Amino acid sequence: MKSKTSTTIAKASSTQAATAASSSAYNQQQPKAQTEQATQAVNTTQASQTVATPTTEPKTISQAVSEQKVLIVGGGHVGLSFALLLANEGIASTLLEKNTYPKISPKDDAQRTHYLDSRNTALSRRTVQIYQEIGLWDELQSHACRIDAVQISEQGSFGKAQLTKEEENVESFGQVMENAWLGRKLLLAVQQNPLITLIDGASVTEVTQTPASASIVYDTDSAKQQTLSADVLVACDGRDSTVRNLLNIGTKDYDYGQSAIVGVVQTDKPHEHIAIERFSPAGPLAVLPLTDADGDGNNPTQAGYRRSVVWVCKSGEEQQYLDDDDLFLATLQKAFGQRAGRFIKAGRRGAYPLTRVLAKQQVDGRIVIMGNAAHTLHPVAGQGFNLCMRDAHVLAKMLANQVHRGGDIGDAQMLKKYEQARQTDQKRVIRFCDAVVLGFTHPNPAVKLARNVALLAFDKLPHVKPLVATYAMGLKS
Repeated sequence: MKSKTSTTIAKASSTQAATAASSSAYNQQQPKAQTEQATQAVNTTQASQTVATPTTEPKTISQAVSEQKVLIVGGGHVGLSFALLLANEGIASTLLEKNTYPKISPKDDAQRTHYLDSRNTALSRRTVQIYQEIGLWDELQSHACRIDAVQISEQGSFGKAQLTKEEENVESFGQVMENAWLGRKLLLAVQQNPLITLIDGASVTEVTQTPASASIVYDTDSAKQQTLSADVLVACDGRDSTVRNLLNIGTKDYDYGQSAIVGVVQTDKPHEHIAIERFSPAGPLAVLPLTDADGDGNNPTQAGYRRSVVWVCKSGEEQQYLDDDDLFLATLQKAFGQRAGRFIKAGRRGAYPLTRVLAKQQVDGRIVIMGNAAHTLHPVAGQGFNLCMRDAHVLAKMLANQVHRGGDIGDAQMLKKYEQARQTDQKRVIRFCDAVVLGFTHPNPAVKLARNVALLAFDKLPHVKPLVATYAMGLKS
């Protein structure tokens, strides 16, 4: 990959590597309502363009292509993960992020601190497997809390269901992790990988392509109108994707008329690695287990009391729950009863309007739209990020196969095959998310009766739970 301007890419030692933000420094500085970009990895502090020198040479370095052939726009969780997936295949890339990453030494990781003010992500078993594949899971695991059981019920109704790892014969249904920790570790890994060039503080202003390449023009604080070209461009720049908009790729949008209130709470009862999905008149709620400062959340002798909360309420109602801790905790208590014990403490919360955004096409010539730029989904089923990770994994494998065959990594027909290959999984997840949202928020008594009967049937009928659990874990797509 070549730049038409002389941008200096500085080498940084591992102790100088910027991180996606520690749980303390990052989350204490965030406003209650953050932008989507902030939810993916970290926010800004100081402009830099760095590639760190690794302490050990990756095994894929000898197989690396001689030139950077992939350009990635968007350095959130999906973009960072995709760059690492490519590097694992020996493919070099350049990644541009519009925000500027903070710099924190990897040595800071030795001091673990937990706070009640961070957003969290539920990682499916398939996503965990992907991170294991690229050798990153050991770094992530200390802040991951496994899900051993899932309880589903509706307030004031008879329907309920439960999934347990023993019944499904699995190690766990997934892991829950703080967004700040995940972003921090992804960014450290990217900056220590010699196959990845990271340019942050870069705003894309133009996107063009020819039969032979895709190009972008971008600005930084220090230089304007810089140009980069590559064989293929992958846009992971969020729901309001700049690249997608510059290409005039339309979207199909649906406003749910809801906002998601997210945060962390503490209860007086250990979570016992149980995730609870509760549907109430106040809106759908999910409470997920988290690690504690006293333990890693996976040690059976150590109890965990921190829980991640995702609460979906009607648009316009969210501010009162952001401002009033007592009201927030009392509403949770009313909805959950004693299932989670007593809600005793709430951290700072954020509210996010919920809109489904689907790109009308995900491939345009040598350009791929990925992540939330391709599909932004309702969070109630916790499937959005995991779907993005499956997309990224499939594309990385297809690009690697193309390189190994000596083919054009930006071949439009090959990229179209990727788009077609991902349609079944994407459509299934989108339908599932919408069915949960619309089915469990419809006020009609007949619909309420039907969904409670369905919950009982789901809990009792053989072969149904294993099938749903397999899909939810991302093991069958």
